[in-house]
Amino acid sequence: MKTKQEKLATRLYEYRIEAGLTQQQVADLAGVDRKTVNRIENNRFSPSVDTIFRLCVTFAKKPSEVFEGL
Repeated sequence: MKTKQEKLATRLYEYRIEAGLTQQQVADLAGVDRKTVNRIENNRFSPSVDTIFRLCVTFAKKPSEVFEGL
């Protein structure tokens, strides 16, 4: 069974793929480093609340959507 963090990582990866964006494009739009995006997607980094909100804006998602069902 996946942990909440693993589910979040998968969800953020799926949002990026659905948007047709590269990790670098997401990083540029969210104002974070590309390595940060990579580490989040590969579940090697737990993002801060600030980073999560930046990613929500980037993907035009409400935080409640991102965390729903985790």
